[in-house]
Amino acid sequence: MKTEHAPSIQRADYQPLAWKVETVDLHFRLEPESTVVTNRMLCVRNREAEAGPIRLWGEDLERLSLTVDGQAPQAVREQGALLEIEADGERVVVEVQTRINPKANTTLSGLYLSNGGFFTQCEAEGFRRITCFPDRPDVMARFTVTLEADRKTCPVLLSNGNLVEQGELPGGRHYAKWEDPFPKPSYLFALVAADLVAYERTVETMSGREVLLQVWVEAGNLDRVEHAMDSLVHSMRWDEETFGLELDLDRFMIVAVADFNMGAMENKGLNIFNTKFILAKPDTATDVDYENVESVVAHEYFHNWTGNRVTCRDWFQLTLKEGLTVFRDQQFSADMLARAAGAEGAASACAVKRIDDVRVLRAAQFPEDAGPMAHPIRPDSYQEINNFYTATVYEKGAEVIRMLHTLLGPEGFRNGMDLYFSYFDGQAVTCDDFVEVMSEANNGFDLDQFMHWYSQAGTPRVKASGQWNAADGSYTLTLAQSTPATPGEHAKLPLVIPVAAGLIGPDGRDCPLQLEGESQPGPTTRVLKLTEASQSFRFVGLTAEPVPSLLRGFSAPVILELDEDDARLAFRMAHDADPCNRWDAAQRYAERVALAMAADPSAGVPAAFLDAFRALLGNAALDPAFRAQALALPGEAYLLERMKPADPLALRAALVRLMRTLGTSLAAEWLSTCEAMQVPGPYRYHPGDAGRRALANLALRYLAAAGNAEGLALAQRRFEGATNMTERFGALAALVQSTHPAREAVLAAFHARYRDDALVLDKWFALQAGAWRWDAAAAPTLARVKALMADAAFSLSNPNKVYALLGTYFRANPGEFHAADGSGHVFWADQVIALNAKNPQVAARMARALENWRHFVPALQASIRSQLERVLASPDLSPDVAEVVGKALD
Repeated sequence: MKTEHAPSIQRADYQPLAWKVETVDLHFRLEPESTVVTNRMLCVRNREAEAGPIRLWGEDLERLSLTVDGQAPQAVREQGALLEIEADGERVVVEVQTRINPKANTTLSGLYLSNGGFFTQCEAEGFRRITCFPDRPDVMARFTVTLEADRKTCPVLLSNGNLVEQGELPGGRHYAKWEDPFPKPSYLFALVAADLVAYERTVETMSGREVLLQVWVEAGNLDRVEHAMDSLVHSMRWDEETFGLELDLDRFMIVAVADFNMGAMENKGLNIFNTKFILAKPDTATDVDYENVESVVAHEYFHNWTGNRVTCRDWFQLTLKEGLTVFRDQQFSADMLARAAGAEGAASACAVKRIDDVRVLRAAQFPEDAGPMAHPIRPDSYQEINNFYTATVYEKGAEVIRMLHTLLGPEGFRNGMDLYFSYFDGQAVTCDDFVEVMSEANNGFDLDQFMHWYSQAGTPRVKASGQWNAADGSYTLTLAQSTPATPGEHAKLPLVIPVAAGLIGPDGRDCPLQLEGESQPGPTTRVLKLTEASQSFRFVGLTAEPVPSLLRGFSAPVILELDEDDARLAFRMAHDADPCNRWDAAQRYAERVALAMAADPSAGVPAAFLDAFRALLGNAALDPAFRAQALALPGEAYLLERMKPADPLALRAALVRLMRTLGTSLAAEWLSTCEAMQVPGPYRYHPGDAGRRALANLALRYLAAAGNAEGLALAQRRFEGATNMTERFGALAALVQSTHPAREAVLAAFHARYRDDALVLDKWFALQAGAWRWDAAAAPTLARVKALMADAAFSLSNPNKVYALLGTYFRANPGEFHAADGSGHVFWADQVIALNAKNPQVAARMARALENWRHFVPALQASIRSQLERVLASPDLSPDVAEVVGKALD
């Protein structure tokens, strides 16, 4: 079926605007249903562009007046959201007054209300929903903003930059005036007018300036922001130490809001965050929540330089800021974990963080690369930019930056960053600019071929084979690369792929590596640079046939194809010195067993796998956090991508049997692990403690899956006696993922305890939406999801609730969602259509749950296709959803 799409915007068609904006003076008279915005712009002719009109965009607003130099414009053309104004001279003042209705704005893009307060989200194209403006990232201007609102309902008035004036107005109103000294694109504009309180800290920057840091929240949440503040201070210090980058404003503000489409937004000096990534205290937040708060606070702070001071020329360059900043926040998180773990645990803490990053990439980005929405990290076209805030742009983009860091080395990468800022501070630039600077800073390092990572979609495959020559003690490693065809891209060029390699001897120790032609052995891990379709590397000076350990540290975002029998996987599980590869060996072995069991329902779990699993669990020399990662089964989304064709029901049945077998066969070990991993004393967020809790919770999951009476009793005691959310929720999850008769009682008790805490209830919703059926006679999870939608705490208008309940069911519970009768698919279509009318961005994210439907078994394909067609045919379908569903059906 070929579907009709909205016109695509092409990267090749980029042209600078004929007029830019030098300064913007905004005045907001804030009212819930009738906010009036007066926008006075000094527009300047762009001599580097072709002559043309002033171009402004405005959506879903009422234009009250428009003047040019105080007069009605002589020539105005309107086409949809675009407004074109003919103007003479070099500099003109355009003033436009608009009226908007924040209360009716359920899209959460532009200016909207949340719990009585006013908030904004302008990336990517939300500013045009506030006022008419050349709403493109290459238009950078200095903003002055005056906010006027009711003092009682909105005592706090915030915007970008520095507060320069405030005062009282008649009628119980007040105002505040803010000036941002730095030019910025409109997508970085922000305002907040609400009833909030601030947690404050004054710190000194590396140059000796005192700056004020503020985290603004609702009054009842003030006791949950200390960790976010600590994370902000640590981010500042790390950026100073690692990249020499200093906070450039006199104050830096973070505001937490409950209604937000994304995780957070890096608006210049005024970051607006989803409460999920700010609020944390031991009774309400898990170790993972603490980690996420630290990571997201760092990410948005780092954007101050990689995104704000240097921004994107156009939205095709989105990975310029996002991929680079994800890499920076990953490095920061690894460093923070290493410092907290101390000298002995630093390497393991960094490895666990790296494994986390790889899990996310495999679960979210690899499927995207294999589907109809596959695109390079720098797309060549799009229909709706909101659909391109993707795992490819972010996570794969970060992996591309990591490969640059690997190829250039830490010093070379830092030199490139320094040159990047010296050249482009205050400008809107491209990915090409960034890579060219990296080359220039490293003596012309050739990165021409490396640029294919920016232009090609798809996950490359690297096929590895080895040949041992006992006569001369050599081992020849051959690597061949290929990338499958993706939509619009059939022929793929060879990429530059850094393959970090090691060779393990029969004694389990790494061999010093000496390539043919070298005079002596080198380190035990070498980065091999694969640049051709196939290359061979000959290692010499070996005394016995080695076992290859390839892609150490996951040195490139590729799928490694390497024939390894069960014995070799077990050997690497026991001996590989690289934690990432040791984890990967365990994942590969578990994947092999799970897929074999899915293909043959009579197949059992091999004894050799149980032995390897038992040995890894019992290896006390390994960090608990690492063991928790290595002993967790691969994610279902990843396994379904590896299954040809994908059969979610067969895979779920196999995983249930596998977990039960592991729980039963290793029951004694799991029980002793629970006992040994208890963390004494009060809760602290620390990698050592978090690792012990993670391993204990995993042990409870396996015991509960097996229906082990002692394990279930232990889970219930831990739920009732827990002193922190990590332990309480871990015990609850174990009980819910079992047939224990107390599962409904503990769910009810959890709800009663946290009924007034929206973020904790999101966990409660997600846990039930993701529940497996351990008893074939139990009701389908869909029935529970539908019932939970009627819960007073659930709302389709709140993205967090939608992601927790519907998002978990659609994306994280394939064994239930893809029921044979198609009921899950009908329900999906119902919800996508309903969400489309409220919030197209959220609807499109839910729609993507079925984009890879052609990978499934034929019976499921027929059911899914009918519902995709139903959604596409629904009236008033947004461009966001239409693009996703249309491409899925093409």
